[in-house]
Formats: sequence, C-alpha cells, structure tokens
Amino acid sequence: MSHVLRYPLAIFVLSFAVLFVATRVGMHVHALSKHLHEELREDFGVVLGATLTLLALIIGFSFSMAVARYDQRKTYEEAEANAIGTEYLRADLLPAADAAKVRPLLRSYLDRRIEFYLVRDTRDLDAINSRTAQLQNELWASVRSVATAQPTPVNALVVAGMNDVLNSQGYTQAAYWNRIPPGVWLLMGIIAIAGNALVGFGSRGARGAKPLLLVLPMVISLAFFLIADIDSPHTGLVHVSAQNLVSLAGSLRAP
Repeated sequence: MSHVLRYPLAIFVLSFAVLFVATRVGMHVHALSKHLHEELREDFGVVLGATLTLLALIIGFSFSMAVARYDQRKTYEEAEANAIGTEYLRADLLPAADAAKVRPLLRSYLDRRIEFYLVRDTRDLDAINSRTAQLQNELWASVRSVATAQPTPVNALVVAGMNDVLNSQGYTQAAYWNRIPPGVWLLMGIIAIAGNALVGFGSRGARGAKPLLLVLPMVISLAFFLIADIDSPHTGLVHVSAQNLVSLAGSLRAP
C-alpha cells in the first residue's frame, strides 16, 4: 500500500473506481430490498450526514497534515542553503591550502542537494544520495584534519559550521520520509466507501439521479489526489523547489 501512495494519479484512479463501485453496490442493494420506509428515512439521513461529516473532517485533517509536512520541507530547504552558505564563508578562516579543498567540495555538494530537490525519477535518487554521502565524508575529513592538527577556537567554528551542513541534510531527509501514515489512508478509504454506499442506497432510483451519483466519488477522489500529491515530495505535481539552493549556487559562481 505504501508503494501506491507514492503516485497521486494512481490514488485518484483507484479511489474513483472503488467509490463508484461502492455507490453502484448501494443502489443495487436498495433495488433488491424493500423501499426505505418514510419513517426510517429521517434516521437514515442522520446516519448518512454523520458519515459524510466524519469523512470531511478526516479529509480536512489529512490535508492539514500534508500541508504541514510540505511547509516543513520548505523550511529545511532554506536551512540547508543558509548552512552551506555560512560554511562557505567560514572556509576563509582555514589555511589557504585547506580552504582551496573545502570550497570545491561545498560547491559540488550544493549541486547534489539541488539535484535531490529536482529529481522526479526515484531510481536516480539512490545515486544522488550515494554521491551526497560520499561528499559528506570528504567534507568532514577535510575540516577534521585541520581541527585535529590545530585545535583553535577559529577551527572549532569551522567544524561547527560543517556539522550544521551535515545535520541540515539529515533533517531534510527525515522530513521527506515523514509521510501521512497508511493507517490514515485506510481509515479515509473505509469511511469514503461507507459514505458512497449509503448515498447509493438512499437514492430513489430516478432516471436523472445516476449521473449525479458520479459527483461524490469524483469529488472525494480529487481530494485524495490533492492530499497524496502534496504528500509525495518527488513524484507529485506540487513539490518544494530548490529556490534558495539555486540562488546560493549562482552567488557562489558569480565573479
């Protein structure tokens, strides 16, 4: 299930098909059973309204979760740019030979971080993460050797800045892994199926009612699509742009 949640379009198609079938099943059960007595129709309306209200609340709660995670990813992208830019400036505090090694590594590392935000093919993501981890080891080794040879407060400041660079990437990765739990999707799906089945069961079988019964599955499926899209950092249409990192890369390469 978690694999399907990575693809918002698949969520839309699957949810629309399942909810439409649930509506048709409700209509079929209503046709086979006795008509709903008028004295029971009011109670049925209460149950239907409560079910759809609960579904709306859970959809709104899930949408809020997805937006909060999206904002968190944006915040960490900005933090990464600030950490890399600050460490690039602190490299001036190192000896000239060591600074000449650190700056190209930071620029290369910056390029990999931009690729991380821009990549849309998850198969390329593993290669980017592998190269990023390699550069992190090289960056840490470059400042560790200086701090070990000359343990001064100035070198400690450079080491602290490099630590911020590495930590910011870890925070970003954790935010990208932080998705809406599958249990929430399962609960939304169950309530949506129950709501659509009740709508189909409560229909009076008028000729013009059948096209209208497509509206609720379509609306709910679009809501599911939007939530899944915002919650899919690499495969969705809505994603965090590397605006701050790209701006930093341009400023570092400016003459």
